[in-house]
Amino acid sequence: MITDSPKNSRTLRTIEHDADLVVVGGGLSGACAAIAAARHGLNVVLIQDRPVPGGNSSSEVRLWVLGATVHMTTNNRWAREGGIINEIMMENVWRNPGGNPVVWDTILLEKLAAETRVTLLLNTACHACEKHPDDEARITSVTAFNAQTSTLHIARAPLFCDASGDGILGFLAGAAFRMGAEPRGEFDEAFARSDDFGHLLGHSIYFQSRDTGHPVPYVAPSFALKGTEIESKIPRHKHISGTEHGCHLWWLEWGGRLDTIHDTEKIKWELWRVTYGIWDYIKNSGKFPESENLALDWVGLIPGKRESRRFEGDYMLSQKDIVGRRNHPDAVAYGGWSIDLHPADGLFAPVAGSHHVFPKGVYSIPYRCYYSRNINNLFLAGRIISATHVAFGSTRVMCTCAIGGQVVGTAAALCKKLDQLPRAIGKGDALARLQRQLLRDEQHIPAIPLRDSDDLARQAAITASSERIIESLPADANAVPLDCARAQLFPLQPGAAPRITLTLDADSSVEIHAELRTTSDPNHHTPDVTLAARTLAITKGIRQAHTLDFSDITISENCYAFLILRPAAGVRWHTTTGRVSGMLALRNWRAEKKTDVGGEEYEVFRADRRPDGRNFALRFDPPLRPYAPANILNGYHRPTNQTNTWVAADGDLAPALTLSWPESQTISHIRIGLDADYEHPMETVVYRHPERAVPFCVKDIRVLADDGRPLAEIRDNHQGWITITLPSPVSTKTLSIEVLATHGAPAAITQVRAYAAAPAL
Repeated sequence: MITDSPKNSRTLRTIEHDADLVVVGGGLSGACAAIAAARHGLNVVLIQDRPVPGGNSSSEVRLWVLGATVHMTTNNRWAREGGIINEIMMENVWRNPGGNPVVWDTILLEKLAAETRVTLLLNTACHACEKHPDDEARITSVTAFNAQTSTLHIARAPLFCDASGDGILGFLAGAAFRMGAEPRGEFDEAFARSDDFGHLLGHSIYFQSRDTGHPVPYVAPSFALKGTEIESKIPRHKHISGTEHGCHLWWLEWGGRLDTIHDTEKIKWELWRVTYGIWDYIKNSGKFPESENLALDWVGLIPGKRESRRFEGDYMLSQKDIVGRRNHPDAVAYGGWSIDLHPADGLFAPVAGSHHVFPKGVYSIPYRCYYSRNINNLFLAGRIISATHVAFGSTRVMCTCAIGGQVVGTAAALCKKLDQLPRAIGKGDALARLQRQLLRDEQHIPAIPLRDSDDLARQAAITASSERIIESLPADANAVPLDCARAQLFPLQPGAAPRITLTLDADSSVEIHAELRTTSDPNHHTPDVTLAARTLAITKGIRQAHTLDFSDITISENCYAFLILRPAAGVRWHTTTGRVSGMLALRNWRAEKKTDVGGEEYEVFRADRRPDGRNFALRFDPPLRPYAPANILNGYHRPTNQTNTWVAADGDLAPALTLSWPESQTISHIRIGLDADYEHPMETVVYRHPERAVPFCVKDIRVLADDGRPLAEIRDNHQGWITITLPSPVSTKTLSIEVLATHGAPAAITQVRAYAAAPAL
């Protein structure tokens, strides 16, 4: 029993923490920042004001995690983000292919709990900070309160990161910020919106329903919108469906005319009125008989926020950086989502709920966007990074935020190692070390390969048991109609382009127009350069072989090419069952025509999800040879302007790579990159994924020394990278990597790195 006599006042229990880095905000950017910093030796305090990490991706909001893949609906190919967020998403698909948001919570919790250097403070809200008495540009501590435990936490560190979404730490510390939209002329942004459209994106609340198998009545709360209000106030009410739920309802958005921080509770109540009113409309209007057995299973208790404060760094990303895909010397991350702006009136707006400008490919984000320009020890991560309102329309999505978090965590570790503040890491040798470490840690930075002087594999000769040569993709699957333009994306090497034979069905005699295209830039996959056009005259019949001769076309450098067949009624193009790394079947999705608002004009070809999206049946003469063993040393671990992958031949029953040196090497640390299928978006909720492990990924692998002794054997792998730290260093002239099993596709390896010791920053 506890008793206490009357007192004038009492103080809260206070726990003090000393760390190397304090991260405020436990969404994906904050979580990835904390994990990255901890893995590089920093002690981290991660302060999260919600009961679980994940931010908008958590079970509290239930928004899918997305980034540059854009649901596979753009020309961004193999664009899924790498590094820590890729590791987490691949784990989620393995454990949670049905997209249960509660399971997603547990995966994030497990990843954070595994890092013993991370102190995770859940349900703990930052509300104050202290500055250095002699330096107003330096934070010394933050204070946060946990209402569940009635405890104050004071966290001290030399470095801080604001990943809080609303920028609470930056705001309290006096960091320069913006809220709303810049005038069109400030950054010459043609997509800047008018006052009628609005200058802030709103919040959303989602709901989910469940089929109970029996009729379920529903009585709406008194505060819900009535059916007549639904039809009179919501222009998009005709889009309401009895089966649509979750973040497919992203357009249930409101609040952009208000203060999206201080008016959040008001916005939440209005969204509740809308959500419960729409469910009442679905259940009781009589227009949705399919809803009879549906029960309202979940409604968000907090709104998912899109936009509030954006903080100023040494550089502000703008529309021209995204559309122009500018090269930045301090590039450390990338984006690829469209510039996606929403009307401030949200679901009540008379215009479409989202307005887009799509770049031709992914774009780089400079390091200068990830720290405050006036608070010298404050990193920025998540949606608050230094970008204009227009550019924020693209950088705000969670995968882009997550890789930025990894940038910050890695940069913080480098700050400690070099005894520097964030700004100093953005130039010279420090910047090169940051970029190198991000690439070592499986991040992708467009047009920047890994050049790692510590990697012994770079000095090795590479041989393989076999090499996949693409001579024929047999017509052993279905035939798809040419009801739209369809294309096969395939890699070409310097020399004469091949003759290509395809297999077609035709219901009548018809002419088919074909094109061989490539890209104007090796760093995107938009087919905007026509190399040749051909016409095929075909007659009625099935399984007809027709050859397109492109041998008069000279290819000057490695590139991806598109064989495009234009629409033709009654014609079908045969496909093949086999999947192979670095090749995709595509179909025309739409035309991007946004030159009037600072965008570009081009055709968009999308890929389809498995089990669809089979490659087209083709024969190449001469055969394609895009999978040389030497690809594993070129510094890329995903397709760019070439496959960057070694693939074994189909009939190779014992696929293996061997690294050989003229003299013995001392090796203790090995990294093996696998084909993680960066084309697959791996959305965390709503979507049900066709498999738990991507078929291109190696499942079982063994590593041998020159005397044949096994150094390591890994079974049941489903991740994109394998890390091997040997119990003790070995001396060997060769390193053999044997692929014992895959998850379905031929054996593929994208990188092998070998070190005398685990590489340090």
